[in-house]
Amino acid sequence: MVAGGQRSRWGVVLAYAVAAAATQVLWLTFAPITTDSAAHYGVGEGAIGWLAEVFPLLYVVLALPAGMALDRWFAHALRGGAALMAAGALVRLGGDAYGWALAGQLLVALGQPFVLNAVTKLASEYVAPPARAAAIAIGSGGTFVGLLLGLVLGPALGSRSDLRTLLAVEAAFVVVTAALLWIALRERPAGAGALERPIGPRELRAVWDDRFLRALCGLAFVGFGVFIALTTWLQPLLKPFGVSESTAGAMLVGMVVAGVAMTTWWPAAVARRHAEHRALLAALLVSAGSCAVLAGVRAVGAQFALVALFGAFALPALPVLLELAERRAGAAGASAAALVLLCGNLGGILLALPIGALHHHAAPAFGLLALAALCGLPVLRRLGSLREVPRGALA
Repeated sequence: MVAGGQRSRWGVVLAYAVAAAATQVLWLTFAPITTDSAAHYGVGEGAIGWLAEVFPLLYVVLALPAGMALDRWFAHALRGGAALMAAGALVRLGGDAYGWALAGQLLVALGQPFVLNAVTKLASEYVAPPARAAAIAIGSGGTFVGLLLGLVLGPALGSRSDLRTLLAVEAAFVVVTAALLWIALRERPAGAGALERPIGPRELRAVWDDRFLRALCGLAFVGFGVFIALTTWLQPLLKPFGVSESTAGAMLVGMVVAGVAMTTWWPAAVARRHAEHRALLAALLVSAGSCAVLAGVRAVGAQFALVALFGAFALPALPVLLELAERRAGAAGASAAALVLLCGNLGGILLALPIGALHHHAAPAFGLLALAALCGLPVLRRLGSLREVPRGALA
């Protein structure tokens, strides 16, 4: 493709999307089979939970340094993140002791921020401007597909007597995806040399000082926070309604499938029509409405439909936010993405706490999630006219 004097490198985008999927597969390795994993390693279920919890904790610490590294040395930083992930996946095969699993997860968690934060910078450097929304949607969609794979692979391949098959399949997948990404990054960027611009604390401060980007961070805090909290506590919240763990898991799979389906076309269509404000408004209202109705509905079919509807609007809202961040930040695109994703993760951590405290009281918990989503409305108003956002305003 040639647009605006630049030829888009879609092979690089696809290689990145697969690597982004790998981050989520490794993150969720043990989560769907917590009980079996605990029995296999001879530890408590809380210890298995830490194999997933180290990811958001290390992300909060490393998000901004990783973003600056990507803005300064993009290809090297992204390759390093992919290499850490592959190394961690291989370390998990070192033995059947819990320590091997924890060491491997720590290595993967160290590499994850360098991969996830690259989504906007990669689009700005390898894709022509008219197609960048689609490239960001593909990259973000990779993470959603990874969520789906992570939820499916564990129950399909893992058991308390055999986790090695699961770990070996995931290791092979991650090593191949890392190698493909390394090869793809040999392509020269399509951009005009923005990769060479040094990004440091001063530039990062300029990103944070921008009121438009801060508003995007606020929306991520609310929207992604509601998504993480609902995903974390859906099964306990629906248990009083007679919903089994397997049925709740099927609902989560349906939510991700609906989100992936919408992400394949919605963010790009929104960008073409300059309809970002309406799209984000719809995401907030649908999220709030779905959670509010879940507080009282008892029919499993209706619950399934509401959770899928939530995912169909909540998941594709993230690439819309990231595309706006890339458009605004220019050469500091990775740092802007890091801030948006960092705030989203913080929102999830903070909102999950009160929802966890209320998980035996479904109606108040779902009501709180609905109220949290509505809190994004005044933040959305601060964005003003999205059509007037100049590309690379902070470049």
